[in-house]
Amino acid sequence: MAMTIDVRVVSAEGSIYEGTADMVVAPGQMGELGILPRHAPLLTGLRPGELRIKQGAETEYLFVNGGILEIQPDVVTVLADSAERAADIDEAKAKAAKEAAEARIANQADDLDYAAAQAELMEQVARLRTLQRLREQGVLR
Repeated sequence: MAMTIDVRVVSAEGSIYEGTADMVVAPGQMGELGILPRHAPLLTGLRPGELRIKQGAETEYLFVNGGILEIQPDVVTVLADSAERAADIDEAKAKAAKEAAEARIANQADDLDYAAAQAELMEQVARLRTLQRLREQGVLR
């Protein structure tokens, strides 16, 4: 019998994904994490990036903007600051937000604004990188 792991991805907007998977790949704070059934328990932060949920030949691609990842041997729970299906990313909006953040960094008024602009820039770069990778893999056009 093939083993699977239950996966739940939730954000403030609600449940984004619920199902089973053969493997989950998540953007951990210290790098990418590959999670298989019976993984050791782990609690870690997430950085903005691509979350891949693999079930058989199918892969669900999500974008998470940080949050917390909790791993139990039979359950993976992602509590995302925000999340969206990669196919739903608005590229034009992400590019505009990236450019606005870059302009705010270039014209920084104070340290607080700089930190917020830098966080926004990192989020949009990760969002655009997710789209680029999915195009290269032929998942998106």
